[in-house]
Amino acid sequence: MPPALLPDGYFSAGVEQTDPLIAQAIAREKTRTRDVIELIASENIVSRAVLEVQGSILTNKTVEGYPGKRYHAGGVNVDVIEQAAIDRACQLFGCRFANVQPHSGSQANHAVLHAVARPGETILSMNLNAGGHLSHGADANASSQWFRIVSYGVRANDGLIDYDEVIALARQHRPRLLIAGGSAYPRALDFAALRRAADAGGAKLLVDMAHFAGLVAGGAHESPFPHADIVTTTTYKSLRGPRGAIILWNDEALRKPINNAVFPGLQGTPSLHIVAGKAVALGEALQPSFAHYAQAVLANARALARRLQQHGFDLVGGGTDTPLMLVDLRAQGLTGAPAAQSLERAGIIANMNPIPSDAADLKVMSGLRFGLSGATTRGLGQAQVEQVGDLIAEVLEGLRSRSDDQAATESRVRAAVRDIVAPFPTYG
Repeated sequence: MPPALLPDGYFSAGVEQTDPLIAQAIAREKTRTRDVIELIASENIVSRAVLEVQGSILTNKTVEGYPGKRYHAGGVNVDVIEQAAIDRACQLFGCRFANVQPHSGSQANHAVLHAVARPGETILSMNLNAGGHLSHGADANASSQWFRIVSYGVRANDGLIDYDEVIALARQHRPRLLIAGGSAYPRALDFAALRRAADAGGAKLLVDMAHFAGLVAGGAHESPFPHADIVTTTTYKSLRGPRGAIILWNDEALRKPINNAVFPGLQGTPSLHIVAGKAVALGEALQPSFAHYAQAVLANARALARRLQQHGFDLVGGGTDTPLMLVDLRAQGLTGAPAAQSLERAGIIANMNPIPSDAADLKVMSGLRFGLSGATTRGLGQAQVEQVGDLIAEVLEGLRSRSDDQAATESRVRAAVRDIVAPFPTYG
């Protein structure tokens, strides 16, 4: 007999049968997320529908190009899906054009950089420690190797952007692109002031709204349009969709440069199962319930911020207007890495993060970043969030005082965390 071309059960067996190692790791991850409070600002919990389409046969299909203009045959059904994602993105955010193919927020940002600027030209963007993002020109990122990066930061006294400084830098350096938004700036951006800065330097204005896009979609945050020329966002975080990104804009003249920068400039075939997930999530965000969700995310974020301040923690920017907040641990004599590790042992998941003018080593950092998008999706309200704030303070106080009973504190808090989340199951 000829050798078998496929293993037994190729079209019928599940991963539990074919790869127990991976299946067990997934099962453990499901248990882990069930028993902890996820406060990673970049995480959320997608719907069963989004999970379903990401595991669909769309993962088998390859196409290049855009709906109606593909380089591969057989795209009739995926054209419908991608066009639905485009139409829903434009409807949700009130713009004329959308590219839904970027695999990540970083690739979306790089596509914009290459669409509007030539290598060696100047980009004005927020410093990474001030809350910017790696793909906005950080030294470790390819964006800083392709372009000349000029950075703006935040004021030392209040942690807020000095828009007069941004305008002055734009006038001085005449950048091709001004980038606003980032990964750890908690306050609402003044889009009108950023527009004035871009105009003062003759620049295009890109707003990266990855962390607050869900609030914009739900009417809980001002839209970057009409002030921004281009807007990028990831589709997870507060948008509650799959891992990927979209690019949004209004100017017809930008359509070809942006689309060409994504494909063929930076990517080949899109991940069509992810594009389908984006379409489903964008459709969910168009439902009336999403506005209630966005308001709840903001209310929960502000509730946690207030509670932490009541416990004596300093918040960069003095609070939050977004799903995230950044805690400055220097007053407690702590650094971010051991703080995040202790909280994780206690069932509270956050991440270390640099703060403006951070002098700590990048392996430890001086801040902690918290986000409420995922906890709100799970069902936690302000009462539970305030309890979480008390538990965070309990763990960090033990760490600060170098308590001999820190392990007992972590164990006690972990039990309290389980009690808080038990009434809020996810996938069953």
